[in-house]
Amino acid sequence: MVFTVVAIELDSDTSKRINHLAQARHCTPDWLMQEAIRQYVEREEKREAFLQDGIRAWNEYKATGLHLTMEEVDAWLAKLEEGQDVEPPECHV
Repeated sequence: MVFTVVAIELDSDTSKRINHLAQARHCTPDWLMQEAIRQYVEREEKREAFLQDGIRAWNEYKATGLHLTMEEVDAWLAKLEEGQDVEPPECHV
């Protein structure tokens, strides 16, 4: 893995808190900050993918008019919850 050095400025309180957590977790402050950034980026990438999926679905609905009602979805989910192996209902206009 290739690393890039990035400098950030932290206020002294945040820096102390990071150092305290690193000591408590028996790791370095660098590792703790890297992990926090990795988790943040992963969460935000998932959030962005979810948003884009919603936009694509909305655009597809606007283009085709295909949809399911809440009642149709609820009835299908109730059957699944009962253990029935049923296909999802067909979308319609």
